[in-house]
Amino acid sequence: MMIRSKIMAGAAVALSAALLAGCGSTKDSGGTKAAGGSGKVGVDLPLLTSPFWQSYNTYVPQMAKQLGVETMPTVNSNSDPTQQITDINNLLNQNVKGLVVAPLDSAAIVAGLNQADRKGVPVVAVDVAPDKGKVAMVVRANNVAYGEKACKYLGDKIKNGKVAQIQGDLASVNGRDRSQAFTDCMKKNYPQVKVLEIPAEWKSEKAASGLDAVLNGNPDLKGIYMQAGGVYLAPTLQALRSKGMLHPATDAKHIAIVSNDGIPQEFDAIRKGEIDATVSQPADAYAKWGLYYIKAAMEGKTFQPGKTDHDSEIVRLPNGLLEDQLPAPLVTKDNVDDKSLWGNTVGK
Repeated sequence: MMIRSKIMAGAAVALSAALLAGCGSTKDSGGTKAAGGSGKVGVDLPLLTSPFWQSYNTYVPQMAKQLGVETMPTVNSNSDPTQQITDINNLLNQNVKGLVVAPLDSAAIVAGLNQADRKGVPVVAVDVAPDKGKVAMVVRANNVAYGEKACKYLGDKIKNGKVAQIQGDLASVNGRDRSQAFTDCMKKNYPQVKVLEIPAEWKSEKAASGLDAVLNGNPDLKGIYMQAGGVYLAPTLQALRSKGMLHPATDAKHIAIVSNDGIPQEFDAIRKGEIDATVSQPADAYAKWGLYYIKAAMEGKTFQPGKTDHDSEIVRLPNGLLEDQLPAPLVTKDNVDDKSLWGNTVGK
C-alpha cells in the first residue's frame, strides 16, 4: 500500500541508509553539474482532460514548494506528441535548468530528450518510460503489475466467458505493458476467458465507440478492463447505462469492471457498485518524486538500482534507463475509504 505519511513526509527526502550503503545509492557524478544545481524547472503535462492529470497538475506546485524547487507554469501538450516536442523546445528556449516530462509517445519523445541533452539540461520522465534517450530517472509504477492485477481480479470473479480490454495507446510503453500483461495473464491462468480488445489510444471517444460495438456483438460480456479510468470511466458507464446493462455489483447481471488510475470518480463508482476495483496510480508521488529526482540531477547526483525508503525500488530497464517503480495498490470496496489513498485526499 502507498502510505501517505511517507509520500508527504519531509521536503527533501533522502534515500535510506541501507540504500546509500549499497544498491540505489545517490552519489555525486564527479563532473560539472549539468544545470548548475539550481534554476527553474519546466513541467510538461501530456493532457488535462483526465482527472488523473488534473490532480497531478494540482500536486506539482505543492510538491515543488515542499522540495524547494522553482517551477515554471506547467505546459499542457493536449494529447499531441508533436506539440509535446514543441513545448519542450519552448521551455528550453526559456533557459529552464531541468525538465519533468510525462511522455505521450515512448518513441516520439526521444527527439525532445535529445534537444535537452544537447543543451545540457537533465530530464526526468514521469508515468511513461521513453524507448531510448537520456533521462536522469523514470518515475513510474509497474505497469505490468497493473495488467496482472486487473487480470487476476476479473479472472477470479468470472472464471469463463468474455471480457473486454479497453486499451491505452500502444505507442506508449504503458499501453503496451498493461495490454500484454493482461492478455498473457488471462491465457496462462484463465484459459476459459476470451479477451476482446478495444484500441482506444487514451481517448474517450474511441473507448465509447469501441465498447458500443463490442456490446452490440457480445451482449453476454462478463467483464471490462479499463486501462485509464480518467478518460474511460464516463464513456464506459454511459455505454452500459444506455443499453440497460449497468447493474450494481450485488446483481447477478453485473458486468465486473476493473480500472486504472485511482481518481475520486472511480472511488465513487466503487462505492455505488458500478465498478469493482481500480489500481491507484500515485499522482501525488509522481509529482513529488519527479521533482525530487530533477532537483538531484541538477545538483549532479546519480542513482543505482535498489530498494528505496519510500516503499519502491529503482530498477534498470532493458534500454538501460533507471526507473523508480512506485507502489500502486488495488482498491476495492474493502479499502476504498482508506485515507492514505490520494484519491480520497486530493483537493481537501
